[in-house]
Amino acid sequence: MLATVKEKLVLGIDPGTQVMGYGLILAKGQKLTLVQYGVIHLKKYSSHALKLKKIHERITSILEEYAPDEVALEAPFVGQNVQSALKLGRAQGVAMSAALMRDIPITEYAPKKVKAAVTGNGNASKEQVSNMIEKLLKFKIDDQSLFDATDALGVAITHIFQNGVNTSKKKSWSSFIANNPSRVAKTKK
Repeated sequence: MLATVKEKLVLGIDPGTQVMGYGLILAKGQKLTLVQYGVIHLKKYSSHALKLKKIHERITSILEEYAPDEVALEAPFVGQNVQSALKLGRAQGVAMSAALMRDIPITEYAPKKVKAAVTGNGNASKEQVSNMIEKLLKFKIDDQSLFDATDALGVAITHIFQNGVNTSKKKSWSSFIANNPSRVAKTKK
């Protein structure tokens, strides 16, 4: 009996307080299909609280419109500026909260892990990540202001590469025995 491959829709998010990237990828077997991508521009909002509100509203609308199976987020990069890290963590938390309120599983990935999964180099530039995303998903992005979106697509791809797509065939001893009777020793009664 062959396993039937299920589809999995993954929302990738690249958190930010100035620009937040998002991207949706449908995985079916080994095939990846770009569903949607974009950025949420937040620079125009004067207060951090208002930015968080807008992040929640936009992520909620994406979740409602596309109903992804899982959400993958890039973990905040902690540099020298503690205030920036705190604000970035809040932005990520708001996006996580929107998914958790809908019982959508979430997973975090470190930036270096995403770069390594997509390009093979944990120190790859945004341009290198974007170029590889274009090749993997067979599309062209001409607008550098969408690098945050390609980063989000990279997070979704990393999640798919890391977890694969579930199949209907369960990986258990009973299914192994049923599918491989010649490899199991028979006991005498």
